[in-house]
Amino acid sequence: MKILCSRQQLVEAVTNVQRAVSTKSSVPALEGILLRTSAGELTLCGYDLELGMTTAIEAAIQESGSVVLGAKLFSDIVRRLPGEEVSLAVDEKNITTITSGASEFSIVGIPADEYPDLPALGRKDSVTIAQNILKSMIRQTIFAVAENDAKPIHTGTLFELGDGKLRLVSVDGYRLAIREENAPCEGKMSFVVPGKTLGEVLKLLRDDDTPAELRVGRRHIQIQIDSYCVTSRLLEGEFLDYRAAIPRESTTEILVNTREFIGSVERVSLLITDRLKSPLRCRFEDGEIRLSCSTAIGRATDQFAAAITGAPVEMGFNNRYLLDALRNSEGDEVKIQLGGPLSPMKVLPKEGADYLFLVLPVRLKTE
Repeated sequence: MKILCSRQQLVEAVTNVQRAVSTKSSVPALEGILLRTSAGELTLCGYDLELGMTTAIEAAIQESGSVVLGAKLFSDIVRRLPGEEVSLAVDEKNITTITSGASEFSIVGIPADEYPDLPALGRKDSVTIAQNILKSMIRQTIFAVAENDAKPIHTGTLFELGDGKLRLVSVDGYRLAIREENAPCEGKMSFVVPGKTLGEVLKLLRDDDTPAELRVGRRHIQIQIDSYCVTSRLLEGEFLDYRAAIPRESTTEILVNTREFIGSVERVSLLITDRLKSPLRCRFEDGEIRLSCSTAIGRATDQFAAAITGAPVEMGFNNRYLLDALRNSEGDEVKIQLGGPLSPMKVLPKEGADYLFLVLPVRLKTE
């Protein structure tokens, strides 16, 4: 193999693809990036048997071929090369010579036939959605994905398609996040994408309306974002019946400035640390939200005005979970609905129902 390509394009491709490479594997090839030539292009692939990422960059192909190069070393080399162009030459023993400007490296590669194939989708359904919308949907739900494996299905986000809508749902036992958008698609389908995959997809998505395509098979999904194709296994199992978890009734409704609420929670939370945990006490009454917390190092109180209708209520919350819900809300104001001190808090947009966050309360001790 012998090719010439742009260093900047190669660095960008290697940096992104490297995130899908296994850091420790019993198969040495999986710790590398597969490089393969095709018509006027160099294709790069990273794969850890659960998540795969491929992309292609323009290249002048003098000799076609393929090789697997150790991801970390290859990435470190190309990022530090001095020239604007990079030459890659691979001999019959997979010794790879990387040349740019006055710099030259020779590193040992692995035969490409030792690299496992990415899974094929077989039968697939597809849906196309603007990148900025998909980015917003993932960002507003990924924070509620479970981090532990107690229920592996909840370490991913549920995608539900049907009736011209795409709905994303994440749940971790303490909070729930739902985001919905219009998305034209045929028929109905639902599948669960691992949170790790969505974290990588989030980094690739742009803030414009360029389309992204989701191709869904029985056990895997492919997400096409510009020149990148992300392939991931889907999670299997019984996802929470989230509709049953959403309270139907509310006794108190609050319209609040999101930034003011976040600022107040952040101030009172200064006394809470990983070592000194304490619930955040919130009292909703008489047009004010009063916050307080008490730990071994002291006590803090704060308050601000809000439009409150209905019965007064006092509740306790995990400060981090409350902050996550508020920070991922869109808009200057949010609507909060409460059904009593032990019922989940519902966080909704001021108007409409594009998103819904649930935060479970913490039982308070009497002061």
